[in-house]
Amino acid sequence: MKRLIIILFGLLSAVFGLSAQSELNSSADNIIGVYEVKHNGELTKVRVYKNDNDTYTAQVLWVENRLDANGNVRLDEKNPEKSLRNVECDKVIIMDGLVYNPDKQRWGDTKVYDPTRGFCANVQCEFREDGTLRVKGTLLGFAQSIYWKK
Repeated sequence: MKRLIIILFGLLSAVFGLSAQSELNSSADNIIGVYEVKHNGELTKVRVYKNDNDTYTAQVLWVENRLDANGNVRLDEKNPEKSLRNVECDKVIIMDGLVYNPDKQRWGDTKVYDPTRGFCANVQCEFREDGTLRVKGTLLGFAQSIYWKK
């Protein structure tokens, strides 16, 4: 009997977890907000906001180690676009033109920029059962997922 209760509890937890995940992924605007992101030894906060054309942009708004060894604000020196290499590290746009796909209940159709390594990758975003946003970048068949906490 005890085993049956444990199995039923596990099934109910899975159903409610999937329900919460489905709910978070069911509306395009659920992605809007501020997220804590840990990636390649960097702790940042990223704000996702909606554009007038119903796409979304993700922009860094805070970096834990904002200053370099000389006390200067770090710049986006690795950016492949030379014109953006003078952008301060806490103002970098890492995704622009992110589109919600209601059939797949996820966001994508753009690139994610990794300022720690200086390259862009195709991106797909979707919420997990625990409420974190999975940001999956794919480049040349290799993928990496980063989990953003709202």
